[in-house]
Amino acid sequence: MTATAAQVRMMMREREKGRTQEQAAVSANLRSRKTVAKYERLEKLSSEPQPPRQYRTRPNPFAEDWPTVEQMLEAAPGLEAKALFEWLDEQHPGRYQSGQLRTFQRHVSTWRALHQPQTAILEQVHRPGEVLQTDGTWLTELGVTIQGQPFKHLLIHSVLPYSNWEWGRIAQSESLAALQLGLQSTLVKLGHVPQYHRTDNSSAATCRPGAQPQASQQRAYTAGYLQLLAHYGLQPQATNLRSPQENGDVESSNGGLKRAIEQYLLLRGSRDFASIAAYEDFLCDVMDRRNRSRQARLAEELVVMKPLSATPLATNRQLRVRVTRGSLIRVQKNVYSVPTSLIGRQVTVRIHEWRLDVYYQTRLVATLPRLGGEKQQHINYRHVIDSLLRKPGGFRDYRYRDDLFPSLVFRRAWERLQQWQSPRKADLTYLRILRLAARQLESEVAAALDKLLATTESWDETAVERLLQPEPIPVPQLACGQVHLQQYDRLLAEVRRGA
Repeated sequence: MTATAAQVRMMMREREKGRTQEQAAVSANLRSRKTVAKYERLEKLSSEPQPPRQYRTRPNPFAEDWPTVEQMLEAAPGLEAKALFEWLDEQHPGRYQSGQLRTFQRHVSTWRALHQPQTAILEQVHRPGEVLQTDGTWLTELGVTIQGQPFKHLLIHSVLPYSNWEWGRIAQSESLAALQLGLQSTLVKLGHVPQYHRTDNSSAATCRPGAQPQASQQRAYTAGYLQLLAHYGLQPQATNLRSPQENGDVESSNGGLKRAIEQYLLLRGSRDFASIAAYEDFLCDVMDRRNRSRQARLAEELVVMKPLSATPLATNRQLRVRVTRGSLIRVQKNVYSVPTSLIGRQVTVRIHEWRLDVYYQTRLVATLPRLGGEKQQHINYRHVIDSLLRKPGGFRDYRYRDDLFPSLVFRRAWERLQQWQSPRKADLTYLRILRLAARQLESEVAAALDKLLATTESWDETAVERLLQPEPIPVPQLACGQVHLQQYDRLLAEVRRGA
């Protein structure tokens, strides 16, 4: 039995008075004299710390292979205990049981704690209004859709470490244009400018390793990034190579913001948005809500920051391209179709983050979704359908033929036509159906094709056209009443008599 320090002192006093162990145990409210005897042998209070045990209570089942385990852990610190246990089991079949995995994991954990040093996180002192940290974090994992289509995007996220105030804009990649959009949107929202702007070693802000004379812990900044910071009066800072934790505040805030967006999406009840603008309004509302509790510390930062005086830079770039004979333009290594009336002419393309605006002279002639990456294409069948009908033989081997199937039902229709008709006739029939989709509602043509594909009879474009014709609205027959002037004469006579 374990006694408290007060009980031990009481029984010791009783023993000094000459009382027996049984009498001392009764006075100290202990059950047995053996407890009194134990503490007499120890000659110390129960509250005094016991020395740690230096012996094992059972043999180590891994003692025979442990030197090998230590060598492997020293050579490959990232090796996991489970993988190492499975390797030992393969090397010595029958020596270990699967139930010993947890014991082995504890042994490995103890060895790491005693022999494997780690890099400590050094808590930093943040000064108000000194630095703004920016980082790009992907939000695609949230499962947001735009009009039912998956939306791949990231957030250019900026955070003031002292107050944790945050802002950001969505983009397709961590390009310099996206960084400019996110940074200046943050500064405009803030209305003030800190002293430093810190990023990681992304290619938008720093040169790639091959672009500088020698490798170092710090990569050189790109000219475009330095011009952007100079416009707003910011000084650049970047994390050291392979040290993303130096931008730890924004990295930590990334996770918190993602969790908050997830919760607000659950409260909203839907992850689908009508447009990118509507989705961005939703994100701005989430960040505004998170910033409400940070206003007191933000006020301390605003006092020491410089007011924003620079006008925002244009967030779109502009270039001149010539429309090819295929009615195509090439922008940033991607291909887009434009109306065939522009073939051979030069057009001006204004590149925004999510769209391209195509101008001929001063007139906007097309707005196209901007593609991310390289070697991709966006071919609008409405731009080339007339050319294809004039040359239907070019459809089957057209380089961008897959873009001429607006949805799966159109491809299924073309494949069904090939079963009934010759290749040339099937192509021509499909192109005529595609022209119907270009001139009328594509959704109605798709619905008509769905109905026809559900049947086993053969059909062509005329069958689709018949389904598109609206049912005649019955015109009600109105009975024309006959007018009798004598009724008006009687009415006038009654009025005169009354007068």
